[in-house]
Amino acid sequence: MKLTIVLEPQKEGGYTVYVPSLPGCISEGDTKEEALKNIKEAIELYLEADTNELVEFAGEKIEIAV
Repeated sequence: MKLTIVLEPQKEGGYTVYVPSLPGCISEGDTKEEALKNIKEAIELYLEADTNELVEFAGEKIEIAV
C-alpha cells in the first residue's frame, strides 16, 4: 500500500508528519528519518483499528509559502 504523507519542518526544530487520507494519523520526529519511522508506525497502528477506514484523497496537493 502506498500513501501520500506531508512532512512539515517546524520553526522550533524537528518535523511534523501526517497522512491526509487517514484523518488524525499524525506523528513527529527530531529528524526527517525519525519522523518517517514514527509515521510508518502510526499508520500501522491506525490501520489495525477496526473503526478507522481509509479516506479517498482525491484533492490536489499544493505546497505554498506564506
